[in-house]
Amino acid sequence: MVTLHRPHISRRPLTGSAPIAPAIPRGAGVQLLLGTIGFGVNFWAWALIGPLGSAYKTLLGLTPFQQSLVVAVPVIVGSVGRIPIGGLTDKLGAHTMFPMVSFLTIVPVLYVGHFGTTFSSLLIGGFFLGLGGTAFAVGVPFVNAWFPPARRGFALGIFGVGMGGTAISAFTTVKLASAYYAALPFDLVAIVLALYGVLALSLLRDAPGRIPSTSGFWARIASTMRLKVTIQLSLLYAVGFGGFVAFSVYLPTYLKNAYQLSADDASSRTAGFVVLAVIARPVGGWLSDRFDPVPVLTTCFTIVFGLALVASLHLTLIPGATIAFLGMAAALGAAAGGVFALVARVAPADRVGSITGVVGAAGGLGGFIPPLIMGFFFGFNGSYLIGFVLLAVLAGTATTYTWTNMRQGRV
Repeated sequence: MVTLHRPHISRRPLTGSAPIAPAIPRGAGVQLLLGTIGFGVNFWAWALIGPLGSAYKTLLGLTPFQQSLVVAVPVIVGSVGRIPIGGLTDKLGAHTMFPMVSFLTIVPVLYVGHFGTTFSSLLIGGFFLGLGGTAFAVGVPFVNAWFPPARRGFALGIFGVGMGGTAISAFTTVKLASAYYAALPFDLVAIVLALYGVLALSLLRDAPGRIPSTSGFWARIASTMRLKVTIQLSLLYAVGFGGFVAFSVYLPTYLKNAYQLSADDASSRTAGFVVLAVIARPVGGWLSDRFDPVPVLTTCFTIVFGLALVASLHLTLIPGATIAFLGMAAALGAAAGGVFALVARVAPADRVGSITGVVGAAGGLGGFIPPLIMGFFFGFNGSYLIGFVLLAVLAGTATTYTWTNMRQGRV
C-alpha cells in the first residue's frame, strides 16, 4: 500500500521571515515552454479527425456508431501508447522522445489527409495517429524533473495548456479544409511537427541531475501498474481528463446531431470548450499547490455531477446547454490539474514517466468509451440522455471516493 501524507502548508510567522522555497534551475522556464509547445503540436495532430467527423459521416455514409469509432480510435491508441512511451521517457529522456514522437506522427497525419477515403483507411490512419497523444507521457516527467515539489502542480498545469492543441484543431480544421483543399490541415500539421522536431533536437534539454531508470522496461511497467497509487490516481484521471477528451472529440458531433448546427459552428463552440478547460488546468494545479488536491478534486467532480444532469435535460443551446458545457469544461480542466499535482507529490523520481504513462492512459481510455456510448445510444433511440446520466454517475462516484478515501490520507 502506498500512503500519501497530506502535505504541510507553510504559513508565514507573525514575526520572522517566510520559508525559503527551493530554487528553480536556470532555464526551467524555457524548457517548460518548449515542452508545452511540443505537447500542443502533437495534440493538434492527435485531434485532427474529430472536427471532420460529420463530414466523414456524410461522404462515406457512416452510421452514428461508425462515426464515433472513427473519432475515438486515435484516443484509445494515444492512451494505451502512453504506457510504453512513459517508460521509455524514464530511460531515454525527453530530449530523445519528444523529437521521436513528433517525427513519427508526421506519417499518419499525411496518410489520413491524403488516403483516408474509406472507413477502413480512416481506422488504420487513426490508429497510428494516436501516437501524437502519447506526447503527454513524455512531457510530464520532463517538467516534473525541472521543478521542485512545491512548484510542480502549477508547472504541470502550465504544461497542460498544451492540450489546447485540440482547440487549434477545432478552430482551424474545418475552415481550412472547406476554404482551400481537404488535406490542407494535415499538410500544415505535418510541417509544424517537423519544425518542432528540429527545434526540440536543438534546444530541448533534460533537467540537470536527471537519473535515467536502469531497471528492465517491462519489469518497471509491471511493478508500476501494481502500485496502489497508480491504480487509484488512474481512476480519478479517467473521469477528469477522460471527460475532457471525450467532449473535445465528440462535442462537434453531438452539437450537430442534437442542435442541428453546421460543422463549422459546432467546431468553433467545441474550441471554446477546450480553451476554457485549458485555462482551468493550471488553475487547478495552482490551487492544489496552495491548498490541497483533495478539496480541489472534490469540488470539481461535484460540479461535473450536477452539470451532467443539467445537460441530460437537453435544454436550449443558449443559455442552458452552453452554461452546462462551459461549466463542465472548467471543472474537468481543473480536475486534470489537481490529479497531476498528486502525481508530482507521490511518484518516485525514477518512476514519474511510468506512472504518468499508466495514469495518462487511463485518462485517454476514459475519453475513448463515452463517444462510443453516446453514438450507440443516439443511433439506438435518438437521445443522449443515458450518456449524460452515466457521466453524472461516474462524477458522483469520483466525488465520493475522493472525499472518503483521499481525505483520510490515502490515494
